[in-house]
Amino acid sequence: MTALAFEKIEKERISELKFPQNEVLLDKESISERERELNRALSLGNLEHTKIKIYFEDDQSRKLVETTVWGLTDKRVILKQGVVIPINRVHKISL
Repeated sequence: MTALAFEKIEKERISELKFPQNEVLLDKESISERERELNRALSLGNLEHTKIKIYFEDDQSRKLVETTVWGLTDKRVILKQGVVIPINRVHKISL
């Protein structure tokens, strides 16, 4: 998976997107890796206010946002201003 396949968008536009219910990752190991990456991003966001890249997919295409993770629930990644991305739509997280 290359970053070129993902369209960069601003965090403020995420609330306009529609997200299907299905999971984007195909195997349990990838899902476990995503969970580890999200927990690390949460720590970096809360402790150091570090911005990370979230690669995700809505109902139209693959997207990329650079932002700080402020919280996690069992189903959502919480960004500033109450913006959320469903975890099952996240492909990857990186610094």
